[in-house]
Amino acid sequence: MLSNEFKINEADKCVYMKKKNTNKGCVIICLYMDHMLILSNNDHMIKSTKKVLTNKFDIKDLGVVDVIL
Repeated sequence: MLSNEFKINEADKCVYMKKKNTNKGCVIICLYMDHMLILSNNDHMIKSTKKVLTNKFDIKDLGVVDVIL
């Protein structure tokens, strides 16, 4: 993640964040065990993040989350 310009959240090492230089978006990845939640206000950033992850890992996209506890 760090090689793809993500920064580790110092308060929670399972959270990574990447901001665009133009302030038009950011993406946050939350890791928990073998699950991952990708959050963003920019659909393009979500798609590009998924593409990077798919190239490095075997992942299954479960779609949009219904509920976050």
